[in-house]
Amino acid sequence: MTRVFSGVKPTGHLTLGNYLGAMRQWAAEDQHRSDALFCVVDLHALTVDHDPARVRRLSRQAASLLLAAGLDPELCTVFVQSHVDEHARLSYVLECVATDGEMRRMIQYREKAARERERGGSVRLSLLTYPVLMAADILAYGTDDVPVGNDQTQHVELARDLAVRFNQRYGHTFVVPRATNPAVAARVMNLQEPTSKMGKSDDVGPGIVYLLDEPDVVRKKVMRAVTDSGREVVYDRETRPGLANLLEILAACTGGEPAELAGGYDSYGALKKDTAEAVVEVLRPVRERHKELCADPGHVEGVLREGAEKARAMARPTVDAAYRAIGLLPPVNVAR
Repeated sequence: MTRVFSGVKPTGHLTLGNYLGAMRQWAAEDQHRSDALFCVVDLHALTVDHDPARVRRLSRQAASLLLAAGLDPELCTVFVQSHVDEHARLSYVLECVATDGEMRRMIQYREKAARERERGGSVRLSLLTYPVLMAADILAYGTDDVPVGNDQTQHVELARDLAVRFNQRYGHTFVVPRATNPAVAARVMNLQEPTSKMGKSDDVGPGIVYLLDEPDVVRKKVMRAVTDSGREVVYDRETRPGLANLLEILAACTGGEPAELAGGYDSYGALKKDTAEAVVEVLRPVRERHKELCADPGHVEGVLREGAEKARAMARPTVDAAYRAIGLLPPVNVAR
């Protein structure tokens, strides 16, 4: 079977963008058609200033929401990144294959580093190197497909480059992965800033719909979404980004096509109302299942424990092979 790997970073509460752009496809398609692993990539949350207790809390919440979204531990492997040592083991080896120039060309690094410097802060080294850790996440499992949003495609390309380079220098060790993107709503935009991604790292803001928002909160946020000048409802991502975002969200929730849906509306208000109700209904089962899981934390902990054991068993042979290929001595067994 094709092997799929993807994950969520616990830097904020998961959003509608995370669900429509990734999690729903993981549950509806990827876990059924492939040997799939889905991970809470908590080590990536340490690349910026953070509250340790909050990272732990959000990691538990993210794991619960993955299950609430429909991931079935009988069909796929759900685990936390830091529970599997092979991620960090392989990351350093891949840093010895990557170059400084590659890291500094990463778009997310340039954007985040610029914002941090504007605030007068310092940039952690891990912010520069974390794409290599992401590559390790992927390559450790012999991953074929990496379902990601458009903004993460560059990182998967880096994983491909590192896999090819390592294989050429040290012998065939890694599967060369490829990025896959959902056709609609691959990148849900902020309702108040429709040219910016709806990011979970933004803790507050009326433009972000969180998976655990109450229905009335969802309705209020969608009804207040920024639209564009003019009265005609048309789908045009370049010149009418606000309307395009609403139409793409509605399409993703209802299974329609944005351009076709636009023809059914003669006012912004009607489009917003239907989009709001569609989002509420799409998120309703996720919120209800999450509530059930929160009442049984032992179940979630058991899933993560078993998931980590399965992931470790899958990753260790590949990582051990990479250590041997690059020239490291195997560990010496100590008699007891």
